[in-house]
Amino acid sequence: MGLKEEFEEYAEKAKTLPPTTTDANKLILYGLYKQATVGPVNTGRPGMFSPKDRAKWDAWKAAEAKSKDEAMSDYITKVKQLQEEAAASST
Repeated sequence: MGLKEEFEEYAEKAKTLPPTTTDANKLILYGLYKQATVGPVNTGRPGMFSPKDRAKWDAWKAAEAKSKDEAMSDYITKVKQLQEEAAASST
């Protein structure tokens, strides 16, 4: 299985993470996903009256230095880590 296929598989698995997943972890995943699928930030930073959009933009900007392959690999690693944490907390 190639990196892109594995990334797509983990993108689907990310949708099943528990509701207890922190916003900070969700933002990390968002930034890595956007970097992996779109590339560097290509929009202006949202204004202060859009805090959710601004946080998402900041998360994407934080991943900007990574190549698409690095972002995919880091995304997969993060989803695996969150799945393991969820499994450990449910036992």
